[in-house]
Amino acid sequence: MNALWTSAEAAAATSGRNSRDWSAQGVSIDSRSLARGDLFVAIKGVKSDGHDFVADALGKGAAAAAVSRALKRIPADAPLLLVADTQKALEDLGRAARARSQATVIGVTGSVGKTGTKEALRHALERQGPTVASLGSLNNQWGVPLSLARLPRDAKYGVFEMGMNHAGEIDALTRLVRPDVALITTVEPAHLGFFPSVEAIADAKAEIFNGMGGRGAAVLNRDNPYYDRLAARAAAAGVARIVSFGAHEESSVRLVDCELHGCASSVTVSAMGDVFDYSVALPGRHWVMNSLAVLAAVQAAGGDVVAAAAAMATLEPMAGRGRRFKIQVPNGEAVLIDESYNASPASMRAAIDVLAAMKPQNGGRRIAVLGDMLELGSDAARLHAELAGALDAAGIDLVFASGPEMRALYDALPARRRGGHAANAAETAAMTAVRLKPGDVVMVKGSHGSRMYEVAARLAAATPAVEAKE
Repeated sequence: MNALWTSAEAAAATSGRNSRDWSAQGVSIDSRSLARGDLFVAIKGVKSDGHDFVADALGKGAAAAAVSRALKRIPADAPLLLVADTQKALEDLGRAARARSQATVIGVTGSVGKTGTKEALRHALERQGPTVASLGSLNNQWGVPLSLARLPRDAKYGVFEMGMNHAGEIDALTRLVRPDVALITTVEPAHLGFFPSVEAIADAKAEIFNGMGGRGAAVLNRDNPYYDRLAARAAAAGVARIVSFGAHEESSVRLVDCELHGCASSVTVSAMGDVFDYSVALPGRHWVMNSLAVLAAVQAAGGDVVAAAAAMATLEPMAGRGRRFKIQVPNGEAVLIDESYNASPASMRAAIDVLAAMKPQNGGRRIAVLGDMLELGSDAARLHAELAGALDAAGIDLVFASGPEMRALYDALPARRRGGHAANAAETAAMTAVRLKPGDVVMVKGSHGSRMYEVAARLAAATPAVEAKE
């Protein structure tokens, strides 16, 4: 097996110095998940310093450790890459991996749908050639260079997610990634606590074009109200080609029709003049839109669009993003939809629509358990309260609310929909568990900081839960 990094290559990339020769098959910044043969980069984070875990990493079989200072309890012959700054060294490795790669690189950002669309792109492209994508949500100042540093030499496609909650963050990331294709899923009111307006959020997302150097294509949501703004930013950055997706009649990949079902969707699309049908294995109109984004990005990357559409029929839900379980409740079973990974106003509405499409059994109810949407700034109370209309339109029977921000929604609900309000996830879990009945369908969602994953885990704990297949 060819090494991902030799000691000489890593030293040249980082301007570092090796204590001895080594070769690595991977790169890690976390000693807990490190695999034997990885290069461990000792990053100094907000809460911990990777230098404190170098001995652990070497003991678990790390090929070498990149460090910026002398260490105690390390054997004299330990394989070390000595660098001036380990954060910069990680970025240098990512930059060098990108420079040596012949892969077509797709950068993905957006207010919602980034990780799901990135995973769907990986799923589609890996059937067309060696493909690598960011793991999980590795989309920040550590995750992006780490993902790049792991880019195999023989990859045909690379898909990298970029996230932000402040202006300037994507600019720095995209200059590392240098995408050939830049996909913005959508622009919505998320992170408003850090931006004066949604327009400012659009401008921050448009920073992704700054790393393109005028080449490649921008893939944009034609239905989004900020399409023209984003297209203008792409043109200003020198990006000449725009591939659009959506229901808008001028979309390059245009939604002709779709049928939404409880656990899947049927789609008819017109892509660059060809009309064809396909299925999306995950429910909700938002997943239909994600699939259109995938087809547009694959077209922009020079891939097979029809083959990519066929791959949408075998998508699997990710943890905390729509995975379903049968759970035990007194005298029977209910269905849990775990959407607990994160939340924004747009993704809340999408999850509510998915819950609305479910058909409870034996007189069961549709129940939403909702935690705070964070980082919404001065608009938080209004944006939470406005979900009451979506819940009413969807015919949701009962709502349990968790956290101080969700109080605004709870107070806006009619009495018949109020299941209860609690201060935190632990209290919400206990309150909800005792109210569930056989046949209920319960959806749990909230921002990651609201810890709604604890609610989902508590509700699933009695069985343990068995993944629901329909």
